[in-house]
Amino acid sequence: MESQGHCLADIRVRDPHILPLPDTGTYYLTCALGRSEDAPAGGVQVLWSQDLQRWQGPRVVYRVPEDAWGRAGVWAPEMHRYAGRYWLLLTHNSEAALPGQRPGAVRQAGWPPLVRRGSQVLVSSSPLGPFTELANRPTLPPELMTLDGTLWLEDGQPYMVYCHEWVQLGDGAVAAVPLMADLSALAGEPQVLFHGSDAPWATPSSSRPGSWVTDGPSLFHTASGTLLMIWSGFGRGGYTTGLARSASGRLSGPWVQQTEPLFEADGGHGTVFRRLDGQLMLVLHQPNRTPEERARIFELEDLGDSVRIRR
Repeated sequence: MESQGHCLADIRVRDPHILPLPDTGTYYLTCALGRSEDAPAGGVQVLWSQDLQRWQGPRVVYRVPEDAWGRAGVWAPEMHRYAGRYWLLLTHNSEAALPGQRPGAVRQAGWPPLVRRGSQVLVSSSPLGPFTELANRPTLPPELMTLDGTLWLEDGQPYMVYCHEWVQLGDGAVAAVPLMADLSALAGEPQVLFHGSDAPWATPSSSRPGSWVTDGPSLFHTASGTLLMIWSGFGRGGYTTGLARSASGRLSGPWVQQTEPLFEADGGHGTVFRRLDGQLMLVLHQPNRTPEERARIFELEDLGDSVRIRR
């Protein structure tokens, strides 16, 4: 049953993503649905608002089907409008070993196991679903542990920008790959854009030396046309959101990391979007502690070649 009139402080959400639809004057907040009796393998739910303050819903727009390849929960769903339809990019988890690995295999002692985890594309004719899989497999190569896929268009070509899991690499990466026009399959080879250790503010885990986390890429242009990306890892204040700039103005980079993070008070995995009046906005979750996570929304000051949170 849908309830009415939530404020953000009432809504527990990790990895929040907001899609504004100017033609209807509506914002859609997409978040993962926890595993429950009603959705044993999890799913996705959506809330909607006209003012970013009071939210209606939630409405379940996707439940992981019984025959899905990944049935250990959903992470970081994002909704995008493209080619007249609505697309969910989400991360499926499983408990199965990564291809080529024995069950329980780890990269290093004390690290999480190498399991099948991958970003996948779903589609619907409505932002309120229902959404269906394009295929019962990850969109990205199954031998890679991938997560946090987002959609980006450059010269009309769709790309998935995603994270290659630190659990597999050690030094996590943000990468990009071109997609077919219908988003059903890859149209080229993945390209690493940067690694977590490239950021001056990023710190490895004290309990897992050699590990740098990369989470939640979100790309956008400033008013001057500069191409920026936020992404999250760990720094002095815990979970942290950093900022990178493409020196070429193209997705291929090279990507230059801002020395100081955009937000370092134990909050991250955000999305940058434009409010319906054109104001550049940031949404992220804070704190990074279960079950206390809440979405927080900030105005961003556009500095041309960078942005900062308006105080």
